[in-house]
Amino acid sequence: MSDGTYTATVDRIEEGIAVCLLESEGEVIDERRLDAGELPDDCGEGTVLEIELRNDEVVALTPDRGESERRRERAQSRFDRLSRRPDEER
Repeated sequence: MSDGTYTATVDRIEEGIAVCLLESEGEVIDERRLDAGELPDDCGEGTVLEIELRNDEVVALTPDRGESERRRERAQSRFDRLSRRPDEER
């Protein structure tokens, strides 16, 4: 993985390990497993982070609260649309 700053989403936390999916141009390109204690405060599953890599090591994690909220809202909107009965008015 090249040095740089990437967008990452905390996909899941299992047994104290946070699985983060790294993205480039909207596509998942890598996965990083971090000790959940390394995450910034109040970060959990679904949180979007900016993750900086140097020499294949994580050197910075910064939560992107705005993007996290936008993604939650889009997911909720999709769920709401899919849960409507076909005969319901839009």
